[in-house]
Amino acid sequence: MGEYIHVRTKSGRLSFQVRKKSIFLLIGLAILTMAVFLISLASGSNYIPVQDVIAVLIGISEDHAFVLNELRMPRVLMGFMVGASLGVAGLILQGVIRNPLASPDIIGVTGGASVGAILFLSFLAGTVSVVWLPLAAILGAFVATTLIYSLSWKNGVTPIRLILIGIGISALMNAVVTMLIVLSDTTVTTRSYLWLTGSLYGSNWEEIGLMIPWVLVLLPIALLFSNIVNVKELGDDVASGLGIHVQKYRFILIAVSVALAGAAVAFAGGIGFIGLIAPHITRLILERSFAILVIGSALIGGMMVLIADIVARTAFLPLDIPAGVFTAGIGAPFFIYLLYRNRQVTSG
Repeated sequence: MGEYIHVRTKSGRLSFQVRKKSIFLLIGLAILTMAVFLISLASGSNYIPVQDVIAVLIGISEDHAFVLNELRMPRVLMGFMVGASLGVAGLILQGVIRNPLASPDIIGVTGGASVGAILFLSFLAGTVSVVWLPLAAILGAFVATTLIYSLSWKNGVTPIRLILIGIGISALMNAVVTMLIVLSDTTVTTRSYLWLTGSLYGSNWEEIGLMIPWVLVLLPIALLFSNIVNVKELGDDVASGLGIHVQKYRFILIAVSVALAGAAVAFAGGIGFIGLIAPHITRLILERSFAILVIGSALIGGMMVLIADIVARTAFLPLDIPAGVFTAGIGAPFFIYLLYRNRQVTSG
């Protein structure tokens, strides 16, 4: 037992064992994340030495304070929160659906969020405050998920039926988005294309304040259901035999995943494939305990978006390329690789 640390809340609602090795790996990931965070703050059209960034953060210098605190810090914080949300959203879907290809953008969740956001930009942007854009995206994600879940229901929801119908709904959502953009005026079209590509440009403290509650509430909820997901990964029959209400918890967990993905898409647009890739990388590094994977996926997802944004801001100066271009460039080949590796599963 010396190899494990047992974590248990007073109520017993959250209880899991973790290898000491995994704790050290998580600490290493956290340190690496902090390093990427500092490099991201330092990077831009004008490079600021990391030591100067640290001096501003701890309050011993005012040099570059405005650039760091007002321009770069909101963007970097938003990038990390968006990546963490997408990483955990993908991890939940892969655990619940038991399919390595599952992620919010593959099964139509982010497509629904995109429809909600484009509808807002096309018809309400001139009359309703843009503060309500995130709510429109999240509502779109929930509508798409409800449609997927309803069409998948036949004496319950099976994982393979859910993901196949989700892929079809994703294609439908993309078609709706394209139609809305074609029918909109030039201003809306330009703004919509930038948003859909996935960009952190223009993030501000007001948006940070709106995004933080989603992260602080939903990530702990994902941890609370860690034991449920661990059992569900053994199969629906085994989970039912152990007294778990499979359909009830599947619905709750998918709702948490949708809310995380919807919030991320609302504030950063279509930054794709993070929800697909981050959980796979996390499983290669850490043990398969879901609670540990939640933390690891949040850190790795956040790092991936920050790295993509660093490249987006610096590789083609003075242009600021959307970060989603680079995540898609990595994610699409990775998705094809997963399809090839799991071709027997997908054909069945």
